[in-house]
Amino acid sequence: MKSAKKLTLSDLAKIAGVSTSTASRALNDNPIIKQATRDKIKALANKYNFSLNTAASRLRTQKTNVIAVILNLIDHTEQSISDPFLLKVVSDLNQALNKQGYELLLSNSFMAKGDWANYFISSSRADGLIVIGQGKGDDKVKAVSDAGAPLVVWGDPTAESSYPIVGSDNKLGGYLATMHLLESGCKNVLFLGDTEHAEMGERHKGFIQALNELNLPVKPELTLPIDITSTAAHKKINQTILEKGLYFDGIVAASDMVALGAIKALKERYISIPGDVSIIGFDDIILAELFHPSLTTIRQNTKKAAEEMVEQMMRQFSGKKPSSSVIDIELVARNSTRHI
Repeated sequence: MKSAKKLTLSDLAKIAGVSTSTASRALNDNPIIKQATRDKIKALANKYNFSLNTAASRLRTQKTNVIAVILNLIDHTEQSISDPFLLKVVSDLNQALNKQGYELLLSNSFMAKGDWANYFISSSRADGLIVIGQGKGDDKVKAVSDAGAPLVVWGDPTAESSYPIVGSDNKLGGYLATMHLLESGCKNVLFLGDTEHAEMGERHKGFIQALNELNLPVKPELTLPIDITSTAAHKKINQTILEKGLYFDGIVAASDMVALGAIKALKERYISIPGDVSIIGFDDIILAELFHPSLTTIRQNTKKAAEEMVEQMMRQFSGKKPSSSVIDIELVARNSTRHI
């Protein structure tokens, strides 16, 4: 064991079981760190006669004016930065951050493995983290929150969490999409998407709610779990029709890209849209309006969401407590569904 006089901040952090950045912020009484953690680290500092070198601390915590944006892509997915919706979110975030004098550092969950707080914050790569997507589990995100790093997440804002989440009302969106199809005359509506994904799972709950309200049976074959890509949707719809025939007349797609993949599969089989099958997506990417037929969808206001995420980040920088926010969604009716 090193002598008390030679104890470093890193040593103290290891004794406390926290990251170096968390120990530094705790000793500086940063409100981002939980009071219990601050008290614990201060008590250890007293016990080991440790005094923080203020000049070194300032150097370590010097602002970079950079925010790391991590695309939290789930394992075993083909979704990537080329996804038009992710590109739109990143673009809107970049504009919102630039207005506040910050630059955007883009990464993904495959590159930034392990301890995100240590990789981005303690190493002075960035001042804070914005994570796009909760995926199927939030262990890495929660670790960032527990470390006390400034953090905002795009995901399901209705979920209980220790960190601020900004996102759309996904359950309402799924409900509105399903009701739109049912009210336009569809009798057997599919849900196409990854129900284990946090946001997609909420959209599926809205789908179930709509069926229940109209006393329609919730059949297992009406939910087709797939990866969140057009390729997966195209393959699944082709496989389903080959094995079971056309037993559905409507599709609630978990995203616009999923919807476009389904449309491609149906058109290749000369199935009329919306004559035989109506399809509604989720996101309102630019391709939704340009595709043929143009895609009915649930619009997510990514510009407003980006501004809100940046606002919640700025609140943390000024020592204020952040909060989760629900962003309004809107049903945009186009030609892939029958007119009500």
